[in-house]
Amino acid sequence: MSALPTATAGRSEPPRTEAPHGRAATGARVEFRSLRRAFGPTVALDGLDLTVEPGELLALLGPSGCGKTTALRVLAGFEQPDSGEVLVDGEDILRIPANRRDAGMVFQSYSLFPHLNARDNVAFGLRVRKVSTAERHATAAELLDLVGLPDHGGRFPHQMSGGQQQRVALARALALRPRVLLLDEPLSALDAKVRLSLREEIRRLQLSLGITTIFVTHDQEEALSMADRVAVLNAGRLEQCAPPAELYERPATAFVAEFVGTMNRLPGRLTGNGTVEVAGAALPVDGEAPAGGGPVDVLIRPEGIRAEADPEGTATVVSASFLGSVTRVLLDLPDGVALKADLPSRDAVDLLPGVRVRVTPVPRPVLVVPVAPVRESSAGKAAA
Repeated sequence: MSALPTATAGRSEPPRTEAPHGRAATGARVEFRSLRRAFGPTVALDGLDLTVEPGELLALLGPSGCGKTTALRVLAGFEQPDSGEVLVDGEDILRIPANRRDAGMVFQSYSLFPHLNARDNVAFGLRVRKVSTAERHATAAELLDLVGLPDHGGRFPHQMSGGQQQRVALARALALRPRVLLLDEPLSALDAKVRLSLREEIRRLQLSLGITTIFVTHDQEEALSMADRVAVLNAGRLEQCAPPAELYERPATAFVAEFVGTMNRLPGRLTGNGTVEVAGAALPVDGEAPAGGGPVDVLIRPEGIRAEADPEGTATVVSASFLGSVTRVLLDLPDGVALKADLPSRDAVDLLPGVRVRVTPVPRPVLVVPVAPVRESSAGKAAA
């Protein structure tokens, strides 16, 4: 196989280190510094500070309108910020045209040229950079092989499935050996089975090439399963950036706790000695408690709840959903609070709708937040 081309459009080639499988690592360090971008009265980025390490896969996760795609487009050169800096290997790139930023981008909609076959789509950027025909074809063949499409070079986009088209788009983004790979929800238009296969393939490629990758998604499972770290954005601000396990187990804010995974809100009362009383148990508070003590909401994951059948119990089973080794049980508490508990399936066989249960929180630190203004029972939610 041929080595990937080193055409740089006037840019000096940075030092490259060796990555697995004998390839040159192309990862760069990316820094967003105090980045701000507003569209009229809507603030998309509100002072974003974030660093992506060389060779890291970082997922930008958040609800629609949180600023994650805007951050990606600013890095790619498709948007200009109102203020702040974007540094790649220490160089502020905001004055550099998009086509010279050494970043490859893969879009949600594939964006392949319909009149070009897969080989020519992959080689298009090389043709623009005046790379020889032989080298273009050799590079395209290598990359199509790399993404698992060695026999698809002569096919046109309409002759390929969505997953195959996205693989071609990925190969095209890699053709110019970018130091940064940008993925803007590239799997959201695919069906579940193809998404799972392709996200595993993207991660394998990213690790083997050693390329710094920023992956925008609103899918928690994608972010947590693929990324070295996940940055959670909310209204243009960074809520937390951490490895997936830390993000899930030790969320820094109530927003992260409730956005990542499933979270219960239970009424509790601070005792003043670093603990909170909730569901008949005294649990240590994780982090700082709201000032003043008194009533609070306690955030507990479904796996942090134990439930056992008990005629004297204060909760009632609403439904039970079998999920394999785990069964998710929906419970109604006497004060109208809906509660989810994830239990080993062997322990949930008798928890049928209408059964009374005793609820006990697992004894471990919990987050507490000010009381929410409105609570809804599961019955109220069902009626809605």
